[in-house]
Amino acid sequence: MEQRDPALAELVDRVLEARDRGAPLEIRGGGTKAFYGGAPQGEPFEVTALCGISCYEPTELVVTARGGTRLSDLEAVLAEYGQCLPFEPPRFSAGGTVGGMVAAGLSGPSRAAVGGVRDHILGVTLLNGRGEVLTFGGQVAKNVAGYDVSRLMAGSCGILGVLCEVSLKVLPVPRAMATLCFDDDERQALERLGRWSSQPLPINASAWREGRLHVRLAGAAAAVDAARVKLEGDELDPASALKWWQSLRDQTEPFFSLSEADLARGECLWRLSVPSTAAPIKLPGRQLMEWHGAERWWRTFASAAEVRAAAAAAGGHATLTRGADKSCGAFTPLTGALLRIHRGLKQAFDPEGIFNPGRLYAEL
Repeated sequence: MEQRDPALAELVDRVLEARDRGAPLEIRGGGTKAFYGGAPQGEPFEVTALCGISCYEPTELVVTARGGTRLSDLEAVLAEYGQCLPFEPPRFSAGGTVGGMVAAGLSGPSRAAVGGVRDHILGVTLLNGRGEVLTFGGQVAKNVAGYDVSRLMAGSCGILGVLCEVSLKVLPVPRAMATLCFDDDERQALERLGRWSSQPLPINASAWREGRLHVRLAGAAAAVDAARVKLEGDELDPASALKWWQSLRDQTEPFFSLSEADLARGECLWRLSVPSTAAPIKLPGRQLMEWHGAERWWRTFASAAEVRAAAAAAGGHATLTRGADKSCGAFTPLTGALLRIHRGLKQAFDPEGIFNPGRLYAEL
């Protein structure tokens, strides 16, 4: 993608003008993740004009799309060839974009089996805070020598620049799928999943809530059929199973539905990222587990200090996903060497600090 492209040229001019004025910019695609991270700040910087699929090679399992491309449009094209984004990026509402998907770095139920969005990025084109258009990586898996800047963009929340174009590895849609259910308490579910993790089973996703464990099998029909017989769970019909997993992916499942009244009373939604082998975490409230126990969602009135201490004790960290008061920071605060690295990256890509200030960390 060349800089003389009219849509890109307009964005470059806007960045240079904002830099000269010292005016912060809030990068905005579909606006579906405005709740995620720190509160958006700065002048709206719309990037949806930078849209379209630049290159798609179904036989090579690679697609390149511009940052403002609607996620729904990209997935519709992939579906025509029986392919998909295997990490199941969530859609919190209609209009999400490819750039927003990468910037948020969020993945759905299959994350533990296939990897996250970061693992499927092959290359990016970035508009930085100096108004420069930079390209990193490429369109093949082995294209990195040195620092992998392309994957660095996953989860950066737009603080390093505008994602103008992204190359992604895609995969065929699984030939067969089945969802089995088991009546387990939390400890039983973790033990069951831990036991199965050492076996050659086509487990693609798992989720536990309030005494019920769901396990999704995906892959070759013979493998799925064999696992279905071996595991002996109660099988959901395909329509119900699809609805269930999509409700987890997009957080439309009632567990995630915090009303304005809930938020006003101080209830928050936390995501705890811990080792899948971690013991049950004791917090007041309600829990939903995904990723074979590595992702543990909590609806709780507990303080940020209490939640983060519990996550740290389990060997992980906690992210405040939804809450009326995020003064504690949405993400676990950085210290020492990690903070110096983040500041160095921000200085290298956006020295004037115009992109999404405070969205990832208050000091960046």
